[in-house]
Amino acid sequence: MTESIEALVRAQVRIQKARDYGLARAGRDREFGRVISPGAVIASVLPVYLLIVAGAVLRRTGVLRAEYDAGVMRVVYTVMLPCFILDKILGSSVLRSGSVVLWSIGLGFGLIMAGIVIGLVVGRLIGLERGTGMRTFALSAGCQNFGFTAAPVLEILWGTGALALLFVHNIGVEIAIWSVGIMIMSGEPGIPWRRLINGPIIAVVIGLAMVAVGLDDQVTGPVRKAISLIGVGAFPLAILITGCSMMDLAGTEKPSWRVLAGGALVRLILAPMAILAAAKFFPLPVELRQVLVVQAAMPAGMSAILLARIYGGRPAVAVQIVIATTVLSLLTLPWIITWGSEWIGLKALLP
Repeated sequence: MTESIEALVRAQVRIQKARDYGLARAGRDREFGRVISPGAVIASVLPVYLLIVAGAVLRRTGVLRAEYDAGVMRVVYTVMLPCFILDKILGSSVLRSGSVVLWSIGLGFGLIMAGIVIGLVVGRLIGLERGTGMRTFALSAGCQNFGFTAAPVLEILWGTGALALLFVHNIGVEIAIWSVGIMIMSGEPGIPWRRLINGPIIAVVIGLAMVAVGLDDQVTGPVRKAISLIGVGAFPLAILITGCSMMDLAGTEKPSWRVLAGGALVRLILAPMAILAAAKFFPLPVELRQVLVVQAAMPAGMSAILLARIYGGRPAVAVQIVIATTVLSLLTLPWIITWGSEWIGLKALLP
């Protein structure tokens, strides 16, 4: 009788262990998700593109006039975006590693440089020369939309940990654009370092300093909630204004098919291959690999248009590349993220 009871108890223990294992495994599957499909990625990133379309429609119908843009973006850059960055960085465990921070900044700088070099090579191959748009082509095609479009996509796919690392990665990108990028565009050695003293970078530096000394967990309660509420609208507003700006630029220049084809080749094929290779073969944390996969899928960034206007480039070339790659990225983005995630071994926080 005693032996039967003991056997029954042992059987129940085994059943409970198996059940616990099954629940734990199911929890991990829910946490990390399955290998994602292009359809799931499209459904996840479609809100970003719908905001761009909404901005274009609002500009076209005169609801959002051009004179509003500067004031809105000033509030976004100086107040809302820094609050959003702080809210995501404070308490982020992945940023407590100095090596992760250095890798993020270094790759942000290095991969933009790789994209610009690829742009210079392709620009020369399609017949562009200095004075005919080659430098503008290289910078426009080589630099992805590393912030406003990337951040919402990254948060949807992989959550706050990867998003916090994105802002650190973007310090390297900003340094690359406002140093080497400016020298390439202008053809002069001067670097406008003051451009690097802006709200987002200051927020990243403050956030990293607080994480390093362990004060980030002290920002709680009403203060943290206020920071979160101020920052939550930063990206929707910025993306909306991006749509407005694209409507302003559309149709202003006669398209050049070699510029369009070359820009798409660099931004949507060759540069993504370089970024995904770095994510695959460098010894990086999972969160940084996630950042790089999303960066690889991004279209050209609108900052190149601004730089071309300020530093003597050819804005028409930049406008064509930005608009063409943004439209095409709705088709290429899901496949780059899906294939890149599978190749690298990433899974997303998708149902």
